[in-house]
Parts: sequence; structure tokens; C-alpha cells
Amino acid sequence: MTRPLTLVRPLLRPAKDAFAGDDAALVDGFRRGDRRARAALYDRYAEHVHRVLYRVLGVHRDLADLHHDVFVRALGSLPNLEDPSALKGWLTMIAVHVARSSITRQKRRSWLWFLPSEELPEVESGAASGEVLDALRATYAVLDTLPVDERIAFALRFVDGMELTEVASACETSLATIKRRLARACDRFGAAARKQPVLEAWLDGGTRWGVPSDR
Repeated sequence: MTRPLTLVRPLLRPAKDAFAGDDAALVDGFRRGDRRARAALYDRYAEHVHRVLYRVLGVHRDLADLHHDVFVRALGSLPNLEDPSALKGWLTMIAVHVARSSITRQKRRSWLWFLPSEELPEVESGAASGEVLDALRATYAVLDTLPVDERIAFALRFVDGMELTEVASACETSLATIKRRLARACDRFGAAARKQPVLEAWLDGGTRWGVPSDR
């Protein structure tokens, strides 16, 4: 597993989370200049941010730098957060912005899928078989062909497993818009995945994507 945020965390080392899982207290502490709040923010949400970035981007050699960027942006904007109880969703939204910028920058480059094996970051699965890793690479190669907004919606919904309302919030758009994006993304992904031999067996095995109407 890629180790996230190595540049910020060593400076933010409290004895324990002084805010006991209370996001509102954490934000208030940050606004008061309590350095423990900075550490608590990282300790509480580092894994969540890493997961969102990984689900959207896949194997990416800049993942640690992007993870760092999310927290730099968050620390700079946290005093302006209107609803402290929405801290997790707000961080997800920042992670999506960072991921979208990265995809846009790399959209026309293919180095990610053709790096020599010794240069690839570790994949987030210590016991994954070669077949699974091949399917994982092929999945993200297909996602790389999708329009960026559709890719992000698809990854958050079907790779990370977020509820539709969470996906809409992370993408800063309406539920209706997210459903339309997902419908288009599912069609594009299914058509492109059929052209990947390593994914054909997975599709034939019953893998399906849909857009539920209730959540």
C-alpha cells in the first residue's frame, strides 16, 4: 500500500486525539490555533482521503504527493468551513478536486500503464493474485478513456461504494446529474471493458453496473 502524506504528518504528532471524534470540536480547535487539531485532522481522515484518491486514480506514482496536496488545501481553507459537521464530505470534495486536476493533466499521457514493473508503486492489496492485478490495471485503463466527470462518478460509486447522495456531494452537483453521469459512464465502461480480454471473464461472470433510483 502506498504510504500517504509523509511530508506533513511528522510535524503534527499529538499524544492522542484530543477531540474524541467530534468534528465540530476539531474545527473549533483549529480556528483557535490548537496544533493538536491539525494532527487530529490527519489522524482521523488520512486513510479516507487516501482511499478516495486511490479509487479514482488507481495505481499512481504521485499518489503520496496528491494526498499531501489535499491536506495542504484543507489546512488553508478549514477556517472558512461553514458546517463543521460536514468535515468528512468536505475533505472528500477536496480530494475529488485534486484527483480531477491530476486526471486532466495526465489525460493524454500513457506512462502510468507502461511503467517498468520495478517503478510501479505497491498496489493496495498485499495478497492480490496476478490475475486480479491485471484486471485492476485494465479497469483503470478503461476508466482513463472516460470523460473525467464520468470517470470520477463511476469510481466513487462502483469502486469506492459511495451512496449516490455522497457521490453527488463530492462532485458538487445534483443527484439527477450524478445519475445521468453514471448512466453514461456505465454504458461507456461496459463497451470499453468488453474490448479488454482480461476483463471479459469478469464481465461474463456476472459483474454489472447500475444506477439505483432510491439512494
